[in-house]
This record gives sequence, C-alpha cells and structure tokens, in this order.
Amino acid sequence: MDWFFYAVALPMAVLFLASTVYALYWASKKGQLRDFDQGAESIFDAEEPIGRPTDFFPGKAPVVKTPASQS
Repeated sequence: MDWFFYAVALPMAVLFLASTVYALYWASKKGQLRDFDQGAESIFDAEEPIGRPTDFFPGKAPVVKTPASQS
C-alpha cells in the first residue's frame, strides 16, 4: 500500500497544489481579485433590480416573497 501513496497519491496532491497556486497567481495578475462589488453587480441589468430575483426555471413560476412572508 505504500507504493500507491508514493506513486499516485503524492504526485496528484502536488499537481493539485501547483495548479491551485497557479490559478490564484493568474487571477491576481489578470485583476480578477479586484473590485468584487463591480463584478457582482455586472450580472444585473436595469430590468432586474439588485436583491430581487426575476428569473426562474422553465415551467415553474417565480416565487415572489413579500416582506410579511419572509422569515
């Protein structure tokens, strides 16, 4: 069982760690980690106000929550 750890699991863990470090480096270099608020608001348009979902799955009506029904 020791050969499995040294031959498969350890190299896979090192590869995963290296790819994670590279992904964070790439994201910081490309500016993906700056101004989270602007990125979060970029998915909304004038027809969908922030904080009120207007989309839903096909075939299901949207659930509209009124302030009295929220808990």
